[in-house]
Amino acid sequence: MVKLRYGDTPIFLDVASVINSYELSGSASLGANWKFQPSYESGASIGAGGFYADRPTITYSPLTGEKFSKSMLTPIPPSAIFFFIQAGYNVEAVFRVLVQSINGIRNSYGGIARTRPADPEFYLFIERMKRIQDSGAYEIRIQKSTEREALAAVFSDKVDEKTEADITEVRKMLGLDPKAREFRVVYGSIASNDNEIAILSRSVLQVLINLASCIEVPETHVAEKRVNQSLVEEAAGGNPVKPLMRIRSSSKKPEDAFVAVPYRNHWFWIDDRDLGSKGLFSFFTFIFNLVDTGVKEGAPVVTIPAR
Repeated sequence: MVKLRYGDTPIFLDVASVINSYELSGSASLGANWKFQPSYESGASIGAGGFYADRPTITYSPLTGEKFSKSMLTPIPPSAIFFFIQAGYNVEAVFRVLVQSINGIRNSYGGIARTRPADPEFYLFIERMKRIQDSGAYEIRIQKSTEREALAAVFSDKVDEKTEADITEVRKMLGLDPKAREFRVVYGSIASNDNEIAILSRSVLQVLINLASCIEVPETHVAEKRVNQSLVEEAAGGNPVKPLMRIRSSSKKPEDAFVAVPYRNHWFWIDDRDLGSKGLFSFFTFIFNLVDTGVKEGAPVVTIPAR
């Protein structure tokens, strides 16, 4: 992420294998001696020792060609986005990280060449969806057809007046049928009818580039034209929009960091007391589990004995 922030070329690696070699050994000794001439002396000694070693060997392979395309450039499936929300992940974090646009309403993007703010409706949509999620009025359903499975988003009809008002406003924003409760979820920029929710999702590489824009860089690097200025915080409804993740920078190694990396004689880190940034960083690791890197090639089996 830091390399992307500086416009450098990152190298992506895949873990090919992890092998652990253990070694455990012990020893004990017991001795005695007697000496009669010229004086009577005697003595005894006892000793013990042990040794334990754990030597992990990790093999990395670079992501190139088709594997790189599938793992880094393929958009996250829209179904996975709704599954994350159904699993209890905050709808604000999920949509702001993974969604480029929904039914034509565009999210912000921090890419160097395509930096743009979000449409004003996007944050209003997230705010209402968050209240709907908290009320439990949102559900998903898998519809099976002869060809494939399709995902449907369902709004409950057993809700209070405030939640019903939020559902009504969400329908208006997305241009959905005001009377329908169930909508088909598809991948795309614009829905083909008022019973579809079209989501243009991001790829892993797009997510990385966007999160990299949250990195606070030293002013000296900005003045020297080594990196662009940090993005100005957005506002929605007169209120500032908090950044997705706060990654700080300093010339010295931080003492209380959740994760830290040295780069260009500076340290870039996430504060261990910043729960929001920590949670989002951990959430991003789950996104990699959605990536299809293709069929793994057969490899020889290696057996390492425990000594």
